[in-house]
Amino acid sequence: MSGPEDEIVRDAGQPTMTSIGRAAGVSRQTVWNVLHSPDRVRDETRRRVEHAIQEQRYRPNRVARSLRTRTARLLGYCVMPRAGGEINPVLQGFLRAITRAAEDRGYHVLLFTAAPGRDGLSTYAELLAEGAVDGFVLSDTTVGDPRQRWLVERGVPFAAFGRSWSGTEHGSWVDVDGAAGTAAAVEHLRRQGHERIAFVGWPQGSGVGDDRLAGWARTCARHGLSTRLVARCQDSIQASQALASGLLDLAQPPTAMVCASDVLAMGCLAEVRARGFRPGRDVAVVGFDDTPFARLPGIELSSLEQPLETVGAQLVGMLLDTLSGATRGPRHALLEPSLRVRASSMGFLDDPGSRGEENR
Repeated sequence: MSGPEDEIVRDAGQPTMTSIGRAAGVSRQTVWNVLHSPDRVRDETRRRVEHAIQEQRYRPNRVARSLRTRTARLLGYCVMPRAGGEINPVLQGFLRAITRAAEDRGYHVLLFTAAPGRDGLSTYAELLAEGAVDGFVLSDTTVGDPRQRWLVERGVPFAAFGRSWSGTEHGSWVDVDGAAGTAAAVEHLRRQGHERIAFVGWPQGSGVGDDRLAGWARTCARHGLSTRLVARCQDSIQASQALASGLLDLAQPPTAMVCASDVLAMGCLAEVRARGFRPGRDVAVVGFDDTPFARLPGIELSSLEQPLETVGAQLVGMLLDTLSGATRGPRHALLEPSLRVRASSMGFLDDPGSRGEENR
């Protein structure tokens, strides 16, 4: 049954379901059905109503609808604090994706901050006690992350960008297959002729980082390449440049480096250039995440692009299907990244003389 959601708290002149129905030549109830139960409406009628909605730029009144349904129509998303206040371009893109996906379904995203680990659970509890959100979107999932189990135990709907990494899956998630991504990077470098391919990653114990390391190691082993060229550090350009320096000082240095992130790759690329080597032709570097600076002229970093729009759409869809009762039980989706090849990993075969020992 239709409610008053578009008739109260409306400014004069704003479109309503009544005005949409008048433009489409249908009743207000039919407009409501198109918005909330489209399967009840014939395709021709639905298309006519949707056209009128687009023409009038109609948006349902969230406040009135919340009063009627006793739901907030808000999804909570925690922006995790980062050391030094750095901006994470991957999560920026992810936030845009979930915001668009939520708005397409008549929801909005409520941003909040909370301490990492168990200390932050009180913030989630407060939001639930206040009825401020209907469910949560999670990201930055880590090994031992307590949030998923805590939410499952309380019957709170959520969906996570990332697996739980605990050995036991809690709730729905969408993730990007980091192992498949680094495997694709190694295959690309092998086709270029590289036989000594290093991995520069994060400290052991990072679920995401260990997954990316595993893909590199399995693929190197399959090609009969060494899996000992591994260096680890925090996600820092300065730290990864120091690691790259150590790798290039080896008696048999790598001719290529696969990195767990674009940040680490930027440090490696800086060291390659500082030594007078030509990126791609002398030493190849591949990053992960395909952040905006990877595409800049003069950098041209090969990198693995995460399908953030698809992640956001699927994640929000899973959560809203749970909220509506359309699905029961957790759902999972593992998506593959796409390798974007640029100058930093091209040209090795074209100039075989450049990689002789005299250039080391």
